Amino acid sequence: MKDETTEMPADQNDPFGLAAVRDLLQLLEQSDVYEITIERGNAKLHVKRGQAGGVIYHSAALPAPPMNTPLATPLPTTPITPFVQPPPAPEGPPVEMPAGHTITAPMVGTFYAAPSPKDKPFVQEGDEVRAGDTVGIIEAMKMMNEIESDVAGRVARILVKNGQPVEYGQPLMVIEPL
Repeated sequence: MKDETTEMPADQNDPFGLAAVRDLLQLLEQSDVYEITIERGNAKLHVKRGQAGGVIYHSAALPAPPMNTPLATPLPTTPITPFVQPPPAPEGPPVEMPAGHTITAPMVGTFYAAPSPKDKPFVQEGDEVRAGDTVGIIEAMKMMNEIESDVAGRVARILVKNGQPVEYGQPLMVIEPL
């Protein structure tokens, strides 16, 4: 059997290859990775940083436990703190909202003003729209969702740019009722 990372023959007692383990340890010391587990066949290599910044590793060839046998000790769990990105800082003076009906994003995604890059926008400022007219598209998870005006009127202001990411409830445009 050959170790693909070093092109050196791997010994049956050392299925990971000593050179590959040395390279891995060196990469871990230079990165922010705290812990890594690699499995090859029945062999398992678990590398974990120690408290003092050093690296501790353990390698063992263990048979897999039967499917219906529970683990002897439960694995420790670490609570996951979600990362909440702060809203972007406003650029320049605050935008004054014109009077009228605000169309908001019904979902998180990317706003598109036209059906394709070669087509003209659905609406531009000053255009008249009827209730039910498509005024843009929000792409979410590779699905194109048409955004329709729910009132008739004139597009007073478009508040987002083509290709801009939008959040749920974010104002997209303001329609002045006629």
